[in-house]
Amino acid sequence: MSIEPPILESFFEQYKACILLPTYNNHQTVVDVVKSALEQTSHVIVVNDGSTDNTLELISQYPIQLVSYEHNQGKGNALREGFKYALKQGYDYAIAIDTDGQHYPEDCIHFFEVLKENLGALLIGSRDLNHDNVPNKSTFGRSFSNFWFKIETGKNLPDTQSGFRLYPIFKYKNSIFFTKKFEFEIEIIVRSAWKEIPIISVPIKVFYPSKEERITHFRPFKDFFRISVLNTILVLIAYLYIKPRDLILKPLREKGFKNGLKEILFDPLESPIKRAASVGFGIFMGIVPIWGFQLLIGIPLAILMRLNKTLFIVAANISIFPPIIWAASLATGKLIYKNPNWKIDFKNITWNEVIETGKEFFVGGTVLAIVAGCLFFGISYLLFSLKNKKGS
Repeated sequence: MSIEPPILESFFEQYKACILLPTYNNHQTVVDVVKSALEQTSHVIVVNDGSTDNTLELISQYPIQLVSYEHNQGKGNALREGFKYALKQGYDYAIAIDTDGQHYPEDCIHFFEVLKENLGALLIGSRDLNHDNVPNKSTFGRSFSNFWFKIETGKNLPDTQSGFRLYPIFKYKNSIFFTKKFEFEIEIIVRSAWKEIPIISVPIKVFYPSKEERITHFRPFKDFFRISVLNTILVLIAYLYIKPRDLILKPLREKGFKNGLKEILFDPLESPIKRAASVGFGIFMGIVPIWGFQLLIGIPLAILMRLNKTLFIVAANISIFPPIIWAASLATGKLIYKNPNWKIDFKNITWNEVIETGKEFFVGGTVLAIVAGCLFFGISYLLFSLKNKKGS
């Protein structure tokens, strides 16, 4: 009598995929999830994240690949350890499924249907939360997470909190991740978007037991705080580095350095005065003494004023010469206040001198920013106008 292979075995082998089950103290549900996963494929990896119940004993009787360690490190760490193990076993994709019983492993077929036309994509299960027993915190948490994902990446996703995902783990071989708890699932999708890995939603079923039977290891205060800190850091990185990088590099990548640079500097759809204003405002923001926040404040203002964001960012990078700008700002301030004392004795400086020097620096920096911004606006306007005349 022949033994039928698991239902989706051919798909898992075709795409070098496995099911990855991170688990911690889910003895009530983990066996059913493991059995259901094995019905789909024999390529099942369970990561026992330091369970203190009898989880390890329960799952050891099944033909799975097991990664286990003694102390609980968090879901993010379990996923990371699972990725490492799966890569060593030759897998390219890992379908992560929570072991709390909310997900249906048979929905893996929907991921393969989408993967077929989107190789290398990160696929995220999109849950239908419009049914009984769905906790209010899940609905709020998803909306909260979706909002910050849009801010950090500019992309829309219907369910950024779903734990049912197909990861293209071969694309993370050389990646270094920083989080180990629940927030890892946010970090990896945001950084995937920054790496331009396609992220696609896949409709899935979801089961929520009654409140009395529900299992969760999410700690509302601690984990929400960690997620909020992570989102704050990701927003800063997005606006100080990722968005400026993409604005400058995108036309250079798509059209080559020469044509891309020409498009940035001489876009025929923009008037010389608009381009010049972008340069002038960039110079102003690069010099004005709000160090560390120039782009964070300047980019939204540039968008609001409908300026050329790329020209603004290029010009704002005058701030990469801080010692020169700081010295010029202080010198300008001393000239404004007619202070003949240009020497600062940092060893013996008094509090009054700190206040006086600080005032000179900030006033001088602001005046210098205005003058330099106006000067570069005028020079840029003349150059852009001459270029338009030659081109016409």
